[in-house]
Amino acid sequence: MSSTTLQGKRILVTQADAFMGPTLCAVLAEHGAIVIADVRALVAPEAASAAVAAAGEIDVLVANLAVPAPTTEATQVSDTEWRDTFAALVDPLPRLFRTVLPAMIERRAGKILVMGSASALRGMKRTSTYSAARGAQLAYVQAVGVELAVHNVQVNVVAQNFVDNPTYFPPEVQANPRFQERLQREVPLGRLVGAREDAEFAAYLCSEAANCFVGQVFPVCGGWVAR
Repeated sequence: MSSTTLQGKRILVTQADAFMGPTLCAVLAEHGAIVIADVRALVAPEAASAAVAAAGEIDVLVANLAVPAPTTEATQVSDTEWRDTFAALVDPLPRLFRTVLPAMIERRAGKILVMGSASALRGMKRTSTYSAARGAQLAYVQAVGVELAVHNVQVNVVAQNFVDNPTYFPPEVQANPRFQERLQREVPLGRLVGAREDAEFAAYLCSEAANCFVGQVFPVCGGWVAR
């Protein structure tokens, strides 16, 4: 993606201090973007619109949302766990979209990229709450993406897993021999996808070179979903 250019593009990255946020901000800036790194939590109903208002005019929204993934058995999932996970990962999306889309539609230009999870594409034990919330993100993007295509606004999602990031794969997890064995067993790539590899692809999807992609889900997971 060396030809990717984002020169002068104003890009809002949410939860910029978590998940893929730090690396995304660095890579987007390297490609010439003016990065607005917002670190507030977006659970409160008014938080999303406040983040967009503080950013000013934006060309691209990168919805980077993350929570510690629950690992509760399905029979033990509480209403609170379910509500809290959806409140963090799903509810902010329509609030963010409602706030940024009118200006994008009016000028017939803009992009939204959601940093999602491939956990919605392949079943895993003890992840029912998290996978359901991440799945809702994918379905939402697919629907809105095809709806907005006529306005020349591109909405897509990166569905990642086994990507190096401090939220889900902190150093202590990566150093665990059992985790390394799992990588070799489950991920055809045989290693974590590098944070910069993932961020470079995200930068490409934020660029004019990716105008042909609408409502699409892009797995970035070292081949994990293909197994």
